[in-house]
Amino acid sequence: MVPWWDIPILIALGLLAGGLAGLLGIGGGLIFAPLLLWLNLPPHQALATSGFAIVPTALAGTIVHLRSGSIETRPGLAIGLAGFGSAFLFGGLAGLTAGWMLLSMQTVIYVLLAFCVREPEETEQEANTDSKTGKDSKPEPEQEKISPPLLAGVGCIAGWTTGMLGLGGGLVLVPLMSGPMAIPIHQAIRLSTVAVLCSASAASLQFLHEGRGVPWMGLMLGGVAALAAQWSARRLDLFNASVLVRCLRGLAIVLAIDSCRRAVQLVLN
Repeated sequence: MVPWWDIPILIALGLLAGGLAGLLGIGGGLIFAPLLLWLNLPPHQALATSGFAIVPTALAGTIVHLRSGSIETRPGLAIGLAGFGSAFLFGGLAGLTAGWMLLSMQTVIYVLLAFCVREPEETEQEANTDSKTGKDSKPEPEQEKISPPLLAGVGCIAGWTTGMLGLGGGLVLVPLMSGPMAIPIHQAIRLSTVAVLCSASAASLQFLHEGRGVPWMGLMLGGVAALAAQWSARRLDLFNASVLVRCLRGLAIVLAIDSCRRAVQLVLN
């Protein structure tokens, strides 16, 4: 248990994680889990507490999208329900997996992200807007055409990353949907937010039932992060896309090294 005098540190870390979450388009778990490990929580406790922290962070984004009416019912239900159900399954399996294995899987995720994230050749606005008329020349496909079974499979990935690894999964889901599935990037981010919220909520219920994690710590981190994420997200357009991609890649590499180091330490000990 973290002593009460460490609460200011938790608030500061929550602001940092939320700011990066809003700026880099991540759910926060990528930051929460390493920070909690840095506070000397055991791997199982840190990953479960990270799951608690993801809930309010993802909830803030989901509410914004729902209020704007930008999420259709069928795609949202498909990816959300799949994420909720699979998080229950993988959340239970996490308790049976050795800590070093969980950290090793985290390392693999970070490495894949570092190699998969790419700098855009041109912005979406430049690709879809006619230079003479200023009108969209390539409208986004309608949400109804997105295959619900495929989205359910994506939701299962969110359940795995959240339930077992304490990561929201947005960094995996958004590239997957906007790449191979050809879903417009803005819609991919919205659907990813729904999947992360549902999977994190299910995983948190599993963690509560098993007595894993520190709920008050996770909710404090997530609540502060949600405020910071909204603030930084409003200023996203002030940053060049290439700079954001490089920051994201560098962050993933640093976290991969840290997770690998911790996994090796657990094996040696």
